[in-house]
Amino acid sequence: MNHYNISMERWIPKSVLVTGASGFIGQHLVHRLIERGSRVTCLVRVTSYCDELQSIGAQMVTGDVTDRASIDRVLAVSRPNIVFHLAGLVRALQADDFVRVNTGGTESVAAACACLNNPLRLVVVSSLAAAGPCSIDLPRVEEDLTSPVSAYGRSKLSGELATARYAEKVSISIVRPPIVFGHGDRAGLEMFKPIARWGIHFVCGSGDQRFSLIHVSDLVEGLLLVGEQGERLQPNGSSGQGIYFMSGQDNPSYAELGQAIAAALGKKGATVVHVPRVFLQITGLCNNAMARIRQRPCWLSGDKITEALAGSWMCSSAKARTQLGWVPAATLVERLYETAQWYRHAGWL
Repeated sequence: MNHYNISMERWIPKSVLVTGASGFIGQHLVHRLIERGSRVTCLVRVTSYCDELQSIGAQMVTGDVTDRASIDRVLAVSRPNIVFHLAGLVRALQADDFVRVNTGGTESVAAACACLNNPLRLVVVSSLAAAGPCSIDLPRVEEDLTSPVSAYGRSKLSGELATARYAEKVSISIVRPPIVFGHGDRAGLEMFKPIARWGIHFVCGSGDQRFSLIHVSDLVEGLLLVGEQGERLQPNGSSGQGIYFMSGQDNPSYAELGQAIAAALGKKGATVVHVPRVFLQITGLCNNAMARIRQRPCWLSGDKITEALAGSWMCSSAKARTQLGWVPAATLVERLYETAQWYRHAGWL
């Protein structure tokens, strides 16, 4: 049995607040918390689909993390022992939207928690994008200097820094996941579709860049461990204190990832198509223009292409493994197979 499975059985917070609960990671986290006996309240937008969360017993409170009154209201209703802050934008029409939600919303949550009479735990889910890319053979560690390259990454880092200002009054930890995949993930589906339909895997440039990934179930267990015993941010603390990377053991190149997905789909392999950098840059500009016309952000935006062209995106989980005893419950190959099976059973492929 894994260390974290033993630990999780003894730590069951009575009341939990989850922001961004209707999102991909949020739904998995809420399911796991309720499965373990916690009372869960979710702060969700009025447009969020919440029927499944309500059906398993989660309480819904409508609001917005950028509205301080909404946060105060949901804290008063839920009276949580711990807050998992997952709400944020991964796509936006303009950079200001990232700042408004990923920076301003995160700071609002931390500020509201700091005003409570009863102390609580706050776990903020950030992103590897806040740290920035790495060299091709050296995964990032928590102590590294940050160098985000995208508007999204800069907004997540700003949110971390804003949160840290409340470390004297709130017990705060930050988790920076890399690529998160698993059942229910529509972003990850875009990697599977071309391989499932045509046996083709599109790769940026030479495809030498390497990437860390984590399955959503493993991330959820990691978040619970951080909530239970994770290191806290300290005012004027050392670099990386209170921050955790969590990723699987493998760091495949994007070309290798395509072949692993092909195997998970039961195919002998995928034909790798190398896409020139300039073509991707033009695609990003065109997609940005179409998004503004439609007033709906797209997945393959110029901001995402900037990240894709920036180099390798790897991180080390050594700190989480050493301090928390966290390890993924399955290999990347096993997790990709599980994900492919779910996509097929759900009719997404």
